[in-house]
Amino acid sequence: MTKVGDVVKSKVTQITKFGAMVTLESGEPGFIHISKIANQYVKNVEDFLKQGQEITAKIIGKTKDGKWELSLKEQRGPEKGSEEQKGTSKADFEKKLARFMKESERKMAEYRKRVEKKGGRF
Repeated sequence: MTKVGDVVKSKVTQITKFGAMVTLESGEPGFIHISKIANQYVKNVEDFLKQGQEITAKIIGKTKDGKWELSLKEQRGPEKGSEEQKGTSKADFEKKLARFMKESERKMAEYRKRVEKKGGRF
């Protein structure tokens, strides 16, 4: 029996502006919303999926009309340009943030000096 959380094989039966209709290998209808196709911005569904293509996707719920709602995003590893692939970790972020804060403090000190020179108050 198919349930939420299952990873299922399915076939793309129709491409729409807002996603793709699929048929699960069990014969049940499914739908993949455009926002669930990739970890990057998807302008055209056809750039990622083709009619007749066989895919593996994760079931994430049911649509209002009773179709299974699927996600490809949760099936794929890091996409080109994703945080994991770039090597951006929490430690990298904290280093960048510390560098930004230090630079910001330096710039503010310079600004205060210029304002005070002109006789203004900060």
